[in-house]
Amino acid sequence: MEGSPQPERERPGYRPGSVEDFDRLYEATNHRLFATLVTLLRDRDAAEDCLQEAYLRAFRAWQRWRADAPAEAWLHRIAINVAVSYRRRERLREVGELIRRLGLPPDPDPAELVVPELVRELRALPSKHAAALVLRHLHGYSNREIAHALGVPERTIASRLAAARNRLQARLVDPSEAESGTWQEPSVSSDK
Repeated sequence: MEGSPQPERERPGYRPGSVEDFDRLYEATNHRLFATLVTLLRDRDAAEDCLQEAYLRAFRAWQRWRADAPAEAWLHRIAINVAVSYRRRERLREVGELIRRLGLPPDPDPAELVVPELVRELRALPSKHAAALVLRHLHGYSNREIAHALGVPERTIASRLAAARNRLQARLVDPSEAESGTWQEPSVSSDK
């Protein structure tokens, strides 16, 4: 019948574990999957490698594929995961090559990262006050976490922090700043 639309041939669904169906899936998805990988990786050779790896992984898992999910979407997810893993390995390889060429960076001395005056004044604080101050401002712990770590009440931590801050302020702040009011005491919440 001319003029009447031809009914679209329905293709049968895929059966998990069927080699023939996997071949059919390969034929139906190969070009689109390759285009997706080239777009993601921006490298045809890498896309070919990832495509091959994706089909290999899919074939190994073909027995476990559930027919209630579209096989094409399942295969795309596998291919995208392979591409993401490939990019991650490439970045690690680049960093490794850079480290081999330049050598490992030296570990910074924590005392050099902080103003020497501040280190000197921290060492002059009572150890309980210094511990609370370092845990709070250097490591970012809350008052509750510091109290738990040191085995004291949370209010004790708040008073230790206030005493340490006042002492540091008195010893480190330029007297002209203290009188002019430019020093602003940072607020410390109790994290209740």
